[in-house]
Amino acid sequence: MKWNNPDILMWLLALLPLFLITGLMLKRRVNLLKRMADQGLWSTMLPLFSPRRLRFKNLVRILVLALVITALARPQWGFKWEEVKQRGLSILVALDTSKSMLAQDIKPNRLQQAKWGVRDLVKELRGDRIGIVAFSGDAFLQCPATIDYAAFLMMLDDIYAGIVPIGGTDFFRALETSIESFEKAEETQADKVIILISDGESTTGDPLALLPRLKEEKIRVYAIGVGTKQGELIQTSDGFVKDKEGNVVKSSLNENLLERIAFETGGFYVRSAPGDFGLERVYQQGIAELQREDRESRVSKSWTERFQWFVGAAILLLILEAIIRPIKWRSR
Repeated sequence: MKWNNPDILMWLLALLPLFLITGLMLKRRVNLLKRMADQGLWSTMLPLFSPRRLRFKNLVRILVLALVITALARPQWGFKWEEVKQRGLSILVALDTSKSMLAQDIKPNRLQQAKWGVRDLVKELRGDRIGIVAFSGDAFLQCPATIDYAAFLMMLDDIYAGIVPIGGTDFFRALETSIESFEKAEETQADKVIILISDGESTTGDPLALLPRLKEEKIRVYAIGVGTKQGELIQTSDGFVKDKEGNVVKSSLNENLLERIAFETGGFYVRSAPGDFGLERVYQQGIAELQREDRESRVSKSWTERFQWFVGAAILLLILEAIIRPIKWRSR
């Protein structure tokens, strides 16, 4: 036997104090009646009143709640073996980790919003492999494409501005590292996707030189522009970032290069906005429609849901509770 939502069972512990509180309320009600009239007179004044029936109805209500909570925890027992085929494509997220991503024109900053957006993207995936490339003035593969989403999210959490020690922003190295990662992976007929997330301020390298290679490898690039046109100062733990002349640097969104790379490779560009980072649109309007391949099949246990029994028992008890009157039936 197993539970699909075992955490919900913790609510069963709350039923004990609830049962005690409601029991005390019923007892208080009886005590008030005792203060109003001697118990020996109840048969005359309240001939149909039954404290025992009230306590029984209260117990039934608590049992109904217990059954509902148990059903919500989705108990399962009994299983059968089923063959499951995995279908998916390969996605690499190229995430800009340069200091300009610390600008706070998107709260709390561009990089944190990007990481939250990638987390939301992972929730949409169904068997797709996903990896991450961190880049600034250079790039490295932080996590190869994998279907182990928990491991991917751990590697995503470890990314911070400055994780790549070379400053600047080099789209060429970001894309080249992503392409090399695809080439090292096993051959696949599924579409390959690079999600390029940056504020667009490329300072070194010429990413347009990689366009023929991206087209040859049939790799689509979807670009997310992070930041605002107005821009913002870049604040780090050491203060505001300054250039070689000592002037404070202001970083603003540069969309032209991101748009061209995406358009030329068959993808599209999205500008992020507060409350809508853009990755959901990229997935639903782009990635979700791409070709996926059948990966290896595996045999999996398919557990049988048994929550229906508990729901049925709860309904029967509710009917019983409705039938039970809080007073005695008058004898004829």
